[in-house]
Amino acid sequence: MGFNYMAYGWGHGFWTILLWPLIVWSIIWKGMALWKSARVGNKGWFVALLILNTAGILDILYLYVFSKKTNSVSERAK
Repeated sequence: MGFNYMAYGWGHGFWTILLWPLIVWSIIWKGMALWKSARVGNKGWFVALLILNTAGILDILYLYVFSKKTNSVSERAK
């Protein structure tokens, strides 16, 4: 017999309410981090961000700590 979490009050509704916002949060941050790493050519970061799922934590760290700030479009054109 397996673990029956329904018997302990942890029904399907609890996990749905908890997981869907976390999934959406993670997808948004992962998309932004993958986009930036691909645009600046960080292949190692791209692969790491693609493989590792950390609920957006590594993605946020990459965006705000580890990646270089990019200039605006008008400054890059000069």
